[in-house]
Amino acid sequence: MEEQTGLSDQYRKASPWPLFIALGLAVAEVGVIFDLVPIAVGGILLLVGSLGGVMSESGYTATPWRFIGALGGVFVIVGIALTVLYPLGGGGALNIGFRGVAFGVAGFLCIVGALGGRFVVEDRSSV
Repeated sequence: MEEQTGLSDQYRKASPWPLFIALGLAVAEVGVIFDLVPIAVGGILLLVGSLGGVMSESGYTATPWRFIGALGGVFVIVGIALTVLYPLGGGGALNIGFRGVAFGVAGFLCIVGALGGRFVVEDRSSV
């Protein structure tokens, strides 16, 4: 009998990204539901970074930076739209304006991180 079950050595057995995607989504939801902006921003950053890792690992992108930057741009647009449509301090049971701030800040940080990764990390690896 063979010790290997037909899997070649070029394929890894498991990817770490699904765990971090689930964790990022859960943390972001907790932060958004309870109006904890720093927790929501951290969860969104973890989610977007993990999605970028999945895209890069699966071969859809060469590096995760463009994907992270593009998804950050989407979050900025959604954050601005929510903040404009539902101004801060509007009261009510659902304070959607604060959620818009969380999305906008997380999106901005994703764009900054993607630019930093593209110009700092990639430049150092090519030297």
